[in-house]
Amino acid sequence: MKVLLFPGSFDPFTRGHRDIARRASRVCDKLVVAVMENSAKQTLFTAEEREELVRLSLADYDNIEVISSSGLLVDLYKQLGCCAVVRGIRSESDFRYEAELALANRLLYPEYDCLLLPCRDDMSLISSSIVKEVGHYGGDISKMVPAEIVDIVKAKLMKGRI
Repeated sequence: MKVLLFPGSFDPFTRGHRDIARRASRVCDKLVVAVMENSAKQTLFTAEEREELVRLSLADYDNIEVISSSGLLVDLYKQLGCCAVVRGIRSESDFRYEAELALANRLLYPEYDCLLLPCRDDMSLISSSIVKEVGHYGGDISKMVPAEIVDIVKAKLMKGRI
């Protein structure tokens, strides 16, 4: 069974994230989307909330499993028996960052492999940071996050304005 791992903080999950998950799920038997804790990031949503947002966004995909995880990515990779990690890239700077991460993870675990999927042109400017910024000021985020979670994300962002 070919298992791919799609890790991220997903704070919040975007249409771009969903597109990468959808495309990756077509080339494997099972895609595990891992909501990761990142000590360097201050998140808007808790890990449990982020996991639920991802679950709601990907409910229609039979071969996608959603989990939460903390710790080293390579440890999760080994535990799940993955053949590769999937990462979406929007720009040249994303490519450089992801290539460096892949090399660092390969130092920790030589069997580690990474697939980089370029995002669709119409989603190249969508990021979780932009969603939070636009939503914080009451802007329309409906083209940035999956329809299943728009109201949840809006409510959380509006709550932060009070």
